[in-house]
Amino acid sequence: MLLRGNCNSARIGLTGNDCLQLALRTLVSKTNAPITLSTGHERIIVLLLCAIAAVRVFTFAAAFPFFNNVDEQAHVDLVMKYAHCDSPRDLGYFSAEAAYYFSLYGTPEYFASPRQFNTRQFPPPNWTLPAEERDEVVNRIAAWWQSNQNHESGEPPLYYAIAGAWLNLGRACALKGGWLLYWIRFSNVFAAAGLVWVGFVAAQSVFPDRQLSRLSVPLLLAVWPQSAFYSIQSDVLSPLCFGIAFVGLVKLLQAERPSVRLAIWTGLALATTCLVKTTNVPLLAVAGIAAIFKVRQLARGGAIGTTIVSLAALTISAAVPIALWLAWNHHTFGDLTATGSKIEFLGWTRKTVGDWWPHPIFTFDGLKEFWPELMASFWRGEFIWHGLRLSSALTDGFYWISSTFAIGLATLSLFPSVAKLTYLQRQSLWLALLSFAALVAFVALLSIAFDFGGCVYPSREHPYFTSGRLLGAAAIPFFLLYARALDWTMCRMTRNWPRLFVLGGIVFVLIISQALLNWPAFSSHYNFFHMGGSPS
Repeated sequence: MLLRGNCNSARIGLTGNDCLQLALRTLVSKTNAPITLSTGHERIIVLLLCAIAAVRVFTFAAAFPFFNNVDEQAHVDLVMKYAHCDSPRDLGYFSAEAAYYFSLYGTPEYFASPRQFNTRQFPPPNWTLPAEERDEVVNRIAAWWQSNQNHESGEPPLYYAIAGAWLNLGRACALKGGWLLYWIRFSNVFAAAGLVWVGFVAAQSVFPDRQLSRLSVPLLLAVWPQSAFYSIQSDVLSPLCFGIAFVGLVKLLQAERPSVRLAIWTGLALATTCLVKTTNVPLLAVAGIAAIFKVRQLARGGAIGTTIVSLAALTISAAVPIALWLAWNHHTFGDLTATGSKIEFLGWTRKTVGDWWPHPIFTFDGLKEFWPELMASFWRGEFIWHGLRLSSALTDGFYWISSTFAIGLATLSLFPSVAKLTYLQRQSLWLALLSFAALVAFVALLSIAFDFGGCVYPSREHPYFTSGRLLGAAAIPFFLLYARALDWTMCRMTRNWPRLFVLGGIVFVLIISQALLNWPAFSSHYNFFHMGGSPS
């Protein structure tokens, strides 16, 4: 049909050879045309990605036994306390209930190797022991835990309150014992699925004219191998909470006259971000910069008077919950952020500003140790297994090198003389860059501000915070920058398949690397798949 239709042009003077060439050019142009999907099809794909994220998190959360090396005991203890409406007023000791669970369901597999045991294999789980032997072991271990303080007691309450309510729902459903612990972990599937959807909404706002970029962000979030999602810990809510706040800030920048409703839910999302994790507080400064920029923009247009109510609503909705939290901390712990007792417990001491500058992070070797590990940890997490980090030098190299190039290229593309972007896109991506940079700067500041004494991590020998989960709140901003870098790098490619090949290759690396690294956990006799008839 195509050839016949084009050959009708012979009537206006084209030869048969001209017709053939025209037909071939038409076919090639159709092959190279951008892939376009309807809005409905896009949403179906993203919903599928949400399901993939949920299944991935459920599977790995079930594979890893309790309790991992990222202070999972401390977080479980707080969840159980909040479930009983017992909000900590000081560091306090581990509760008897939590200590019982630690002693009965804990595994030595994170910190120990089977070679350390006489039998050259791990002992059976305590819940499988005969009743008399089990009780003796459980009582001994539980007594040790109850004699120790929980250094995480001053953490913001939101995650623990939500997880505590979820725990009570599990109890109402007659769940007991180890099943109840995994019930708490499995709540992470909702955070993972929600994060993918919010990432898509953010990408829609920033890349309305770039479909591949819109889908790249939720795709990368769906397979993001951050191990925090396989654990009971407050970090799991940070990406979702600030992701919602980021969408609100982008819409605030894009709106000619921001509505009160938009301002309120953006402010509340910012408040929840801080009420999940203390280290997210620097993001308030980013939001403040965005608000100031918007005020100046409105003032130049003479529209500031019509939006003063919205700006006030944004400020109040963010400030009031945070102010109440700070007041509670000062009343109970004696300092605004409730971190003083934790710092004292860990044996850290604050340095004077003059003592900051000899820190090795200001040297090339120090930066070479800090940045690669921080970015690799941001991607894969911090789990260890048999005393060794669950990592690969090859994939870690890919993580930090690709991240460095992505941030650099995305930043370069924001300058009008370098790349073409709309004014609103440039605003949104600068906000994304500032969000991620603020958390990196804060982690670096924490690294140089303390003498870590005899602490194992961070230590005097390696005085760096390289826990990438502390950057997790800026996951959506980061992947927006990553998608922008990919799009700009491949903008000169006229064909579709190279773009899909590159993106597919990255996704393949993420899927295969986390599957291979996490595979040993599936054989653990302490995990969900081997729980069997554990006692309550």
